[in-house]
Amino acid sequence: MHLPEVRSISVPQHHAPPRAQCCLAGYVLLCVSDWWVLAALYAGWLYLDRDTPTSGGRRSEWLRNCSVWKHFRDYFPLNLIKTVDLDPGSNYIFGFHPHGVLVAGGFGNFCTEASGFTSLFPGMTPYLLMLPFWFRVPFFRDYIMCGGLVSSEKASLSYLLSAPRGGNVAVVAIGGAPEALDARPGALTLQILHRKGFIKLALKHGAQLVPVFSFGENELFDQMTNPAGSPLRWLQDHLQRLMGVALPMFTGRGVFQYSFGLLPYREPIHTVVGRPIPVVQTPSPTKDDIDCLHSLYLEGLTTVFEDNKDNYGIAPDKHLHFI
Repeated sequence: MHLPEVRSISVPQHHAPPRAQCCLAGYVLLCVSDWWVLAALYAGWLYLDRDTPTSGGRRSEWLRNCSVWKHFRDYFPLNLIKTVDLDPGSNYIFGFHPHGVLVAGGFGNFCTEASGFTSLFPGMTPYLLMLPFWFRVPFFRDYIMCGGLVSSEKASLSYLLSAPRGGNVAVVAIGGAPEALDARPGALTLQILHRKGFIKLALKHGAQLVPVFSFGENELFDQMTNPAGSPLRWLQDHLQRLMGVALPMFTGRGVFQYSFGLLPYREPIHTVVGRPIPVVQTPSPTKDDIDCLHSLYLEGLTTVFEDNKDNYGIAPDKHLHFI
């Protein structure tokens, strides 16, 4: 028995909208100005370049190494912790948990060199998967691809995992948009029990699975109470199914005061990269193959959390809850 094909993988999204809106507004203004020819030429470029987000993107090492990201890192601060060496001759799927609101650990550690990814994992190239929608926004798409972001479409992940020389790291926020709606301080609930598309693709391509837990990711914002069944949660779920983008009602701190605002709290984020789970390539995995590897992944993720939680202020009686 085979699981149904998946068209996309759940991915981070919420650090994008403000910049995306500015880029879209700028393009609209360009269209109605005397420079509309440039807008028309760019539209042609969008068409010719439409496959790039699913073919590894177009990264810029200059932008990834820009000094501004060091300030981003130091704001929280942000740390990337390696537990074992990884063989650059293999391709990997990094399962990133939890999603949080910003996915700050995913962006800062894998889309910039502020935390030293290349030094920690020589020979490896990280790609953070993002909703296909954002790659249709003029100008913004080019900016995010410079950081190593690529589309979350199945074809995109398959492209990365099929690299014959290895060394590709596809970073996937497994919980996706629905998990963002439960991102609040102290939350340890992960939406993963029914998310197996990444497991199937790992088996098809023989990519190694690496559980990653980002301690502090859920501490960056407060969120309005939205339990399952509440009117707010019903509206959020409905909009998420309609648009594919979650809309958490969050609050943080301000620029000059700490009681209210949209900036994230200055809480440390420690992103721990766990041990790889070996995967034997299976071109046509069965349901049992997928379920077995999924169980091993859950065990590996639990181990990463339990082995490190004492180091990052989590009480001994606190454990991950999978739904």
